[in-house]
Amino acid sequence: MALVVLAAAFALTVAASVVLARELDRIGERLGFSEALLGMVTALGADAPEIASAVAAVVAGHKDTGVGVVVGSNVFNLAALLGLSALIAGPVRIHRHGLLLNGGVAILVAIIGALVAMDVLPGPVGLILAVVVLAPYVVLSALHERARSRLPAPLREAVAEEQQDARRDELSRPATRLDILAVVPALAAVVGGAYGMVAAAQSLGDRFDVSDIVLGALVLAALTSIPNLIAAVRLARHGRGAACVSEALNSNNANILVGLCVPAVILGFGSASGLEIFASLWMVGMTVVAVALAFGGGLTRREGAAIVALYVAFAVVVATAA
Repeated sequence: MALVVLAAAFALTVAASVVLARELDRIGERLGFSEALLGMVTALGADAPEIASAVAAVVAGHKDTGVGVVVGSNVFNLAALLGLSALIAGPVRIHRHGLLLNGGVAILVAIIGALVAMDVLPGPVGLILAVVVLAPYVVLSALHERARSRLPAPLREAVAEEQQDARRDELSRPATRLDILAVVPALAAVVGGAYGMVAAAQSLGDRFDVSDIVLGALVLAALTSIPNLIAAVRLARHGRGAACVSEALNSNNANILVGLCVPAVILGFGSASGLEIFASLWMVGMTVVAVALAFGGGLTRREGAAIVALYVAFAVVVATAA
């Protein structure tokens, strides 16, 4: 029965998140969002299963599972959205200035998230620091060409390159009232499905003696990242591999801000286990490595394979050490 519930909840969550991402994309298009900001909003919709599962696990009293979902999802996103995209599409090109902006923010947020997960930073402090880092980044990403022209030259170039990398090859139709109304049931379905996934996974974990950290960092993290993976593969097949970099890093930022820092403020996490500390540090290290590899002009298939190999090593350590 738990397996049936898990499969049904997974299907509901993925389908609802696809709808949610589409509707948010159309609403953002209607509001005149910039390409980069539109990409962030769409990524947030695709991230809904990861965030909802992490929050549901923490609320249900399974802190290790919730932390594992966020950390494991971020590591999986780097491997799947970047490594796998490079393997599928070949060289994943991204402009250096845009990567400095995007990657620099992602590394800082990953460090903040790791410190919160390890209980080094209190939840409120982590949330404030994450907002301080992300707020200017979001504001810059929202700027259109005329507003960007008033920025200092290096920053103007970085924002322009990020906008160029985020540019889409197709436009959504303008949102209608039906699209706006569809957001609420889609979000409710994501939350309900995520709760069902967590409950079913915990039941199976108890039955087969699987630790919470394994359930969160490997099982639920991979399952809830499927919508992001689908979007990344689609981008890669359309020759827009560079957009995968932005999607992966922005998805990870959203996971840490909403799925980790906010629950830490409301409920607190307490002391971290050795495995949680390892996973948190691995998330930071893998983020740094992925950004460094991309800084050479992009990700080749060889570098994509290296990122995937790092995830395999992470999964083996977590599975065997738990």
